[in-house]
Amino acid sequence: MKKFLTCLLALAMVLSLAACGGSDSGNSGDTTGGDSSQTTGDTTGDTGDTGDSSGSGGAAYTTVTEGKLVMSTNASFPPYEMVDESGNIIGIDAEIAAALAEKLGLELEIMDMDFDSALLAVQEGRSDMVLAGLSYREDRDEVMDFSTSYATGVQVVIVPDGSDIESNDDLEGKMIGVQRGTTGHIYASDTPENGGYGEEHVSAYDNGALAVQAMINGQIDAVIIDNGPAQEYVKANPGIHILEGNWVLEDYCLAVDEGNTALLDVLNSALEELIADGTVPAIIDKYITA
Repeated sequence: MKKFLTCLLALAMVLSLAACGGSDSGNSGDTTGGDSSQTTGDTTGDTGDTGDSSGSGGAAYTTVTEGKLVMSTNASFPPYEMVDESGNIIGIDAEIAAALAEKLGLELEIMDMDFDSALLAVQEGRSDMVLAGLSYREDRDEVMDFSTSYATGVQVVIVPDGSDIESNDDLEGKMIGVQRGTTGHIYASDTPENGGYGEEHVSAYDNGALAVQAMINGQIDAVIIDNGPAQEYVKANPGIHILEGNWVLEDYCLAVDEGNTALLDVLNSALEELIADGTVPAIIDKYITA
């Protein structure tokens, strides 16, 4: 199945990287990341002015908590977000968020929750932005505003060694595992007429690791997930492999609540500067070997 999604305001310099960051598959690299303050679960705080949004026409913007940039994510999506041995949330998105916060003079706070909740946190005003390997979709754009794309996501299929599923074309009629709420879940659950496999052939899990474990246990036949996490899961679990070819290509963005244009403007301006000066490419190269 081929679906190509284009993020709003996508830059010509958008990265074409492997393992969720490019058009060719690749291996994930060093998984030691930068420091960021973090919390687990929901957070509440007083909304406070952060001042003028320099570089974006001077429009005033606010954040959920004065002096902080609160990011919601699902930290089980390596190498974009994951938890290290010390309990810190690290990864591509965590480091990009830290760079954005530094550029805006704010303290980064990361909220870790399941993927669906991370999206809702922005919409309900509990976080300022969601950065979670998030791809642009028109239906999501109805409730959130999306930034410039900072990476290209590649979804792939994982199967056990010796499986009779030898290509992406062999998935019809099989039981497929996905991460709940992701585009992989949405696409795979769609009708065969629309390129999916039907809801009855899809099992959704709270994270990719649970889906992979269910496949290893023989409960499902394959897992559809982004290439970056797929590389990590294959590395950690002998006896499984990634099929050749891309299942889906899509653009990764951050998102804010629908209508929060002042904050989106400053984040977009900062993000584009970080892409142009090489900061974002360097962060991605740190974690993903193209």
